[in-house]
Amino acid sequence: MMVTLPPDYAPSDAEPFMNPLQVEYFRQKLLRWRADLLREADDTLLSLSQGGIHEADITDRASVETDRALELRTRDRARKLIAKIDQALLRIENGSYGYCEETGEPIGLKRLEARPIATLSLEAQERHERMERVHRDD
Repeated sequence: MMVTLPPDYAPSDAEPFMNPLQVEYFRQKLLRWRADLLREADDTLLSLSQGGIHEADITDRASVETDRALELRTRDRARKLIAKIDQALLRIENGSYGYCEETGEPIGLKRLEARPIATLSLEAQERHERMERVHRDD
């Protein structure tokens, strides 16, 4: 089923949660985010492949090494995000997107707008974080 979003469309609580327009809105948002991450990863790869370390000065060399380490960490973060975006796109396909994995309750538009890859409602997320804190302190 093809859904065409009006250009000025924004999800609102006045409409049914995860109606076809909302689903399409978040699908496009996820795809745009994914494309941006892939583009950044390509740029990083390009600068890494060009950056043979020729700096004679030891401080320059250290600075280049630090930059490369940071770029690699950033790429790793991007790779993990892309995997989460792919999982969110699969949830859109199977109709479970926007609903808490634990409670089945709607995650909520504000939370999805801020974090479109969210899989837990705010309450479930906070519960998880409390549990992690308790177990971390052991």
